[in-house]
Amino acid sequence: MSGDSIIVDTNIVLYLLNGDKTLATLLNERNIYISFITELELLGYPGLSLKDKSQITSFLAVCQIIDITSKIKENAILLRNTYNLKLPDSIIGATSLFLGIPFITSDKVFSKVKELNLILYEK
Repeated sequence: MSGDSIIVDTNIVLYLLNGDKTLATLLNERNIYISFITELELLGYPGLSLKDKSQITSFLAVCQIIDITSKIKENAILLRNTYNLKLPDSIIGATSLFLGIPFITSDKVFSKVKELNLILYEK
């Protein structure tokens, strides 16, 4: 992976889609990766309007969506057992470890995960 790649958490996508200009600048011209979990969380949110769904779908089209692999499963189990993370968080964190790229989130629970190359975004 090159230095211009980053994996983004669901909360970061939501901030970005809601017009966060700091994030837009930070992520501009980067290769954006997301876990399939983030895709499911975004598109599975109850009560999405057609406009919201269209905006999410357009964003997802420019992202690389990473599906589960055996190594991601192994890492997710390790993170869940070691740090008592929720399963979706474990999978997203494990995806970052699998890719070996920085992970941006505003979820402070990830700050305890020493293995991650973490960018903790504070709004």
